[in-house]
Amino acid sequence: MQQNVYKPQHPIERSANRARMLISCPDRPGIVAAVSQFLYEHGANIVSSDQYTMNPDGGMFFIRFEFDLQDLDRELPKLQEDFVRVADRFEMKWHIFRASRKKRIAIFVSKEDHCLLELLWQWQAGDLDAEIAMVISNHPDMRQLVESFGIPYHHIPVTPETKAEAERLQLEKVHEGKVDLIVLARYMQIITPRFIEYFPNRIINIHHSFLPAFVGGKPYQQAYDRGVKIIGATAHYVTEELDGGPIIEQDVQRVSHRDDVASLKRIGRNIERTVLARAVKWHLEDRIIVFQNKTVVFN
Repeated sequence: MQQNVYKPQHPIERSANRARMLISCPDRPGIVAAVSQFLYEHGANIVSSDQYTMNPDGGMFFIRFEFDLQDLDRELPKLQEDFVRVADRFEMKWHIFRASRKKRIAIFVSKEDHCLLELLWQWQAGDLDAEIAMVISNHPDMRQLVESFGIPYHHIPVTPETKAEAERLQLEKVHEGKVDLIVLARYMQIITPRFIEYFPNRIINIHHSFLPAFVGGKPYQQAYDRGVKIIGATAHYVTEELDGGPIIEQDVQRVSHRDDVASLKRIGRNIERTVLARAVKWHLEDRIIVFQNKTVVFN
């Protein structure tokens, strides 16, 4: 039987001629003027811009432009070639992205479904501007759910003895699927440095914000035992330092002594799902610049 391929109900409207530019460089006078003049001379119309200076006295400058350029596919290579001269003058790190090109996501999940469901629902509603290329899990539990959306599901078991082979299969799948971004939606396995090398600043993880106070297992039980008054969640890029990568988004909610462990878990899950979805959305919309171990998020 042929499986129906699900399409988002309300696909995001996007201009075929819209591009986004992200720039970071040492702060100095004339940066905005130089880039704006360059885009004007190349026939581009700036539709939005946002900027931030980190440490105004000799610090770093960050800016995000969105612009429209007629016949973008034809004109963009020339624009990028010419922009090198401006970039070199200001020691810029820069990237230009086509807004019309949807990024392809691989979602990794274990047994908890709340973060996965939030991503699927937002994609279903047309609020997540991406192609979900696949879901990969070390358990078979989510197969029926995921395949009901017409999304491929790959069950790749992981044990200490098979971890290297499992990682090889995972990399094979994501490379075949031309994946741009990996989202760890409560994937309860450590990602190895070898894997991270293939996706620098392109793996987003979600975890409870109790770290480092409540490390190890049963963080909500630990939080309850200590009588915490605030709980939360953190979305961050994955680096070799466990749960130490650049933070993208965080949120918290007040709790009290009346909240038992089950209540803390329920509140925590709601925070986790929304924080992760916001971080993924901002990455997809090219709103994040990573500098050292921090992020600048133009949201």
